[in-house]
Amino acid sequence: MTPPGLLLIRGLGHSGSTILDLALGAHPQVVGLGEAVRILTRPAPGEEGRGPAQLRGELRHSRLCTCGKTAAQCPVWGPLLTWLPDNDDQPLAAKLARLVKQVEQRSPTPESAPVRWLVDSYQADLELPRQSLAGQEVRLLFLVRDVRSWVYSRSRGEGKRRRWRCLARWLHTNRRLETALRSSGRPIFLLGYEELALAPTAALTRLCSWLDLPFAPAMLTPGQASNSHILAGNRLRFDAEKCAAIRYDGTWLAADQRGIGLAAELPPVRAMNRRLVYSNGLL
Repeated sequence: MTPPGLLLIRGLGHSGSTILDLALGAHPQVVGLGEAVRILTRPAPGEEGRGPAQLRGELRHSRLCTCGKTAAQCPVWGPLLTWLPDNDDQPLAAKLARLVKQVEQRSPTPESAPVRWLVDSYQADLELPRQSLAGQEVRLLFLVRDVRSWVYSRSRGEGKRRRWRCLARWLHTNRRLETALRSSGRPIFLLGYEELALAPTAALTRLCSWLDLPFAPAMLTPGQASNSHILAGNRLRFDAEKCAAIRYDGTWLAADQRGIGLAAELPPVRAMNRRLVYSNGLL
């Protein structure tokens, strides 16, 4: 039996990866795993107080998974978190293979479709896209938010200096991420957050086609139907109202961003924003 493929969502933080993970997890043949790589990676010295380290201990008895159970009771994460402390010296690929096996061993319902894809949305990770995973199909999704919207969301209520630093970060980080992802040699799907949030049916239909899946209408209401097992990620995953549908926060359109707006129209910035965010021509 062919194991599920891995879809790795990568990009700059605060670009919509959580809602996309939940939406994909609402497809009957997809299981979203949130920031799985972050949990699987061995905590470094000094990180004992952070979530991944604490999930190996008592936190797993109180931290909720999006499946509705605590981490310890989750059929995917429970056995793995018990196994991890004694096996943290194993390579990431071995830990990931164990996680895939846990997903496959879940108790399916009679109407369950076979799982075709597992989704990891630890956006900052660039190690896994470069690894050779024998027998495992891996595809990459590069998620990018419009520079004007992203800068506004990260600098709201701050001064001009903060806005310019955010602009520089958007440019530098997205260039670095694109270079690293393309150098992996794996198939890449470019998706803009604006395309996803403003044209969700069209965007998800195109993404499903790329993943060799039929479109599932349940993906448009992820909070009601997601099959995800997310332990680490944005707290949005537990906000029933915000997860009820895919919506766009357009408050930046009414904000005074004259300087950033002019910078976004500079040919190099405008071309990069257009290419990464609106490449599917849905808007």
